[in-house]
Amino acid sequence: MTAHRHQRLLYHAVAFIVVAIWGSTFVFTKLLLMAGLSAAQIFTQRFIIAYVLLLAYSLVRGGMRWWAGSWRDELLMAALGLTGGSLYFLAENSAMLYTTTTNTSLIVCLCPLLASALIGWRYKAQRLSRTQTMGTLLAALGVAVVVMNGHFVLHLSPLGDALAFTACLCWAVYSLLMIPANERYDTVFITRKVFFYGLLFMLPYFALRPGLGLQVVATQPTLLWNLLFLGCVASMLCFLAWNWVLKKLGAVMATNYVYFNPVTTIVFAWLILAEPITIYFIIGTALILVGMYLADKPQKSH
Repeated sequence: MTAHRHQRLLYHAVAFIVVAIWGSTFVFTKLLLMAGLSAAQIFTQRFIIAYVLLLAYSLVRGGMRWWAGSWRDELLMAALGLTGGSLYFLAENSAMLYTTTTNTSLIVCLCPLLASALIGWRYKAQRLSRTQTMGTLLAALGVAVVVMNGHFVLHLSPLGDALAFTACLCWAVYSLLMIPANERYDTVFITRKVFFYGLLFMLPYFALRPGLGLQVVATQPTLLWNLLFLGCVASMLCFLAWNWVLKKLGAVMATNYVYFNPVTTIVFAWLILAEPITIYFIIGTALILVGMYLADKPQKSH
């Protein structure tokens, strides 16, 4: 029992670290955007770095497979690349062009609610108990308190909010599709396919708007470190770790860690940018912690 608890604690720790890293990426992305790169160019460059590194690792390890066991499973990998890669990142970054960052953060970070509903509808064994449902709702309330920070006014923007909801839906579907993928394939193979198809689905975008923006990085070498962090750590390592955690903790519980995303972002901004911590942040974080504790309670057997 003790060993099982230690293992589960490790899974939770990895999930939190991944979300914490993802929460910090806004600074690196913002610097690249200010330097003249577009969101699509940043996504593509970081996924190229991640894919090349993971491909090299797979080749060195030996016994690498290129394709899934069936065309249906290959379509599953393509869907993972679309929902967890290109479409998610494009929808999230585009949303902020048409609506506020608050709206975007609030909508996208509520994806665990949608993921829980989708997964519970598809897999009866993973439906939440009353206590777990109460926990995830409490955590969602905590996110709202953290993100809105005492300003209870939402500026409605149909297009921007629809794009943010699209990103939210993409991540929920990604969590759902990872269940059958994890049952049949190892984490490295799945993650490599996510990067490959994420990049493949970006080709139509660059057919309309050509150019990767490599000249921007070439003229400002310091930006290379930002891209290497986003590609090596936030993409390759974090996607590997996240897909592994989805397998170990279950899609519903792991996805609930998305609630911590705005918390880690604010902590990072406080440490690096000296942005203030408010009472709303403390209250919201407490609600998220209590909610996550309840959401992780095992269901009682009948």
